[in-house]
Amino acid sequence: MKSLLIIGAGGHGQVVFEIAQSLGYERIDFLDDNYDGAIGKIDDIEKFLEYENAFCGIGNNHFRGQIIERLLRAGYRVPCLIHPTAYISPSAEIRDGSVIEPMAIVNARSTVKDGAIVSVGAIVDHDVVIGKCSHVNAGAIVKAGGFVEDYVVLDAGKVKMGY
Repeated sequence: MKSLLIIGAGGHGQVVFEIAQSLGYERIDFLDDNYDGAIGKIDDIEKFLEYENAFCGIGNNHFRGQIIERLLRAGYRVPCLIHPTAYISPSAEIRDGSVIEPMAIVNARSTVKDGAIVSVGAIVDHDVVIGKCSHVNAGAIVKAGGFVEDYVVLDAGKVKMGY
């Protein structure tokens, strides 16, 4: 059975949950300090190693980076999650711990680094680098040759210039 442990059950965690469902994960549970449906607290990460995969569903970029490092140290596999309606170019690279949400585009020769979020409807054009644990928010556009630095949020609807 394909299983996933999601750290964080807030808004972003719920989006991650639905993407995981669309990818065929059959057992999906949360660790969260404030969610009644969680099977444990965030500090319990090391207690649930029976899950093959774990994913950080927390929107805060810096905290997400810390949690991903902790998951890897504990021995979890931290996959990338790509919604089936997203377009990912065959020459693009999506690294572990990243999530590509519905209707997003990652075009030719672009790289989405570890732990990044490309939100619903965002466009990452060709030859772009999205930094580690950064967030290209809903409907934002990164033009050809653009670069989003590590841990940066490109707000919803914004355009990041490229070449």
